[in-house]
Formats: sequence, C-alpha cells, structure tokens
Amino acid sequence: MDNHNQTMLNEFILMGITDLPELQAPLFGLFLIVYLVSLVGNLGLIILTKIDSKLQMPMYFFLRHLAFTDLGYSTTVGPKMLVNLAVNQHAISYNSCATQLTVFNMFITSEICILSAMAYDRYVAICNPLLYTVIMSQRLCHLLVAMPYLYSVFLSLMITTKIFISSFCGFNVIRHFYCDSLPLISLLCSDTHEIKLIILSFAAFNLVSSLLIVLVSYILILVAILRMNSAEGRHKAFSTCGSHLTVIVIFYGTLFFMYVQPKSSHSLDTDKMASLFYTLVIPMLNPLIYSLRNKEVKNALTKTWSMLLRLPHWQLGAGPARPSCRSCRPCRKLVMALKSFCHLAHITWLLRSRLEALISKMVACERYCLMLSHQPQLLQLLLLKAQAEEGL
Repeated sequence: MDNHNQTMLNEFILMGITDLPELQAPLFGLFLIVYLVSLVGNLGLIILTKIDSKLQMPMYFFLRHLAFTDLGYSTTVGPKMLVNLAVNQHAISYNSCATQLTVFNMFITSEICILSAMAYDRYVAICNPLLYTVIMSQRLCHLLVAMPYLYSVFLSLMITTKIFISSFCGFNVIRHFYCDSLPLISLLCSDTHEIKLIILSFAAFNLVSSLLIVLVSYILILVAILRMNSAEGRHKAFSTCGSHLTVIVIFYGTLFFMYVQPKSSHSLDTDKMASLFYTLVIPMLNPLIYSLRNKEVKNALTKTWSMLLRLPHWQLGAGPARPSCRSCRPCRKLVMALKSFCHLAHITWLLRSRLEALISKMVACERYCLMLSHQPQLLQLLLLKAQAEEGL
C-alpha cells in the first residue's frame, strides 16, 4: 500500500448524526432502544425458527437468514454510532473503517438477494402447491442462501480493496456516521472514475435484478390468487405474502429514495436520515412485521414463552381449554396419523394448514380429541369440507 496512505491516515473522523450537543443524549436514548429491539427481535426470530418443529419449512429457513443479515448490518453500524453519541468520540481507526465497510456491504448485498429468494419461495408455494416440497428441496434452499453470501463476500472485498489501495489526500473527515463507499471515495486523491463505475454498476445490477425477480414472482402470484374459487383461499394467500410484501416495499423504497433521486435534491441531512432508516429502523421492523402478521410465528412464540415460564401451553390461551388427553391411546394414534398426513407431498398448503389447526385443537382440548377419535366419520366430514372449500 502507498506509504503516503499509511502514514498520513491512521484514523478517520466520522461526522456523526448531529453537531448539536443538546441532541446527542436524546438521540442516544432513542437509537439505543431501536437497536436493542432489533437485537432481541432478530435473535429471537433466529432461535425460534431453529428450535420450533412447526417452523422447519423453506419459508422460515429464508426468514432465519433474513434476520441474520438484519442483525449483521445493524450491529456493524449501531454500536459504533451509539458510542460516538455517548462519549462524543468520533474517531475510527483505519483498519476498523475498512472492516466496517466490508462487513456492511456484505450483509446489505446478502439481504437484497435473500429477499428475492423469499419471493420465489412464495411463488412456488402458491402457484405450485402440489410440487412445493419437491421444488423447494433442502438442497435448493441451501444453494439459494449460499450463493448470495459468496457473491456478497466477493463484491464487498473487491470494493474495499479498490478504495483502500488508492491514495487519500490527508483530509480524514467522513461526512457520514459510518464508513460508507461514496463518502470514502470523496477523500481520495487518485482517479476515482473506475471505482465509481464499479460501485454504480454492481449497485444497479443488484437492485434491478432482485427487483425484477420480486415483481415477476408477485405478478404470477396475483394471477394465481385471482383464479382461486374460494374467497377464504384468496385471503389466506394474500396473508401469506403480506409480511414479505411489506418488507419489500419498505426496503426497496428506502434504497430507491437514496440512490434514484436527482442530484439536485440530494442533501447531507436527507442522506443521513435515509441511512438511519435502513441501517437501524428496518432491522427493527422486520421481526415485528413477521411476528405480528404470521400466525405460525405467533403460535411458536406463545409456545416457547409458555415453556420458559414452565406453564402448560393451554393455560396461555384465551378460551377455557383443558389439558390434553395423555392416557387415551386412540387419541394419540389419531394425532400421530394426522401429523403424518400433513407431511405428504401431494396435499396443498391450504389443506395442510387446516389439518395443523385441527391437530392443535385436538391437543389443546380433551373432549374434542375424544369426540374425533371415537367418531371417525366426523373427522372424514371435516376433511371433505376442507377440500371442498379449497376448490379441489
């Protein structure tokens, strides 16, 4: 590396969020709460989708990695920003700045790709429900996650290397609250045309390609939903995609606001607010959106919370449910048979969800379980009703 680069710049100075001392304490408290909610929410989502048996599906596999990337880039930026606000210390070492730039770019690029993979997963679940478990195999899911990680590592290392092997002029104040590519490029003395071209080309490719996958997937999903005969089936399909679609709109809307607006409307304060939104606020919102809008996640959270409190699961319910019947052998056999039927590949996702709801009700209520186990014709009528409502 250039000697001038090494001797003149041992550290950088981050400008921070604000220069007003009276705002630093309130902002520290606000962003500390935001970061802690993000940390707890994403860690909880990772653990919950890992330990709960009902969340071992491709959708929740991708959700776990989305939470991991959210946690990654918010932790890359958040703690350093909080330290700067708390002790008014804005210096960051040369190597720490390079590390922060690399890790942040890696996680943000991975998230863009994982959101596209989640859109494809929703397309397969709604448009090809009979082949869902065949198409979205474990091998394909791991491939759709591994490729974004490898690509993002390559891209982030290339950008960081290109920037830090160049010569800095000696002015070390970064007009941002973290080490980002474009503010660092403005400090370079050497020709920046090649670096800017690389960054803008890859940024455009990442945004356009991922957004194209999302748009095509959701257009096909919308066509499939409009062709459904059952109003309840359409409602469940919309609710299945609602959480992911909300996250997509917030995430891409923020990125397009930052990078697509004309240069004349750019300002330092506007860029800082947009950066704060997608580095801290979006990682906080994502687990809240998925936990509040997803019934399976809410049920798993309630179940896990009841286990932590060492209380029977039925005691946390709203209704006067009774404990499960553990001594009745026909009840246990019926529940096991229904669970096995749920894992068959040829049944649709809507019928599977109805069966899982039926199993939950049987486990929670002894009388309901006994009634179905000793009256198999009633169970058959329930299954036929579910198939008829689905329009099979």
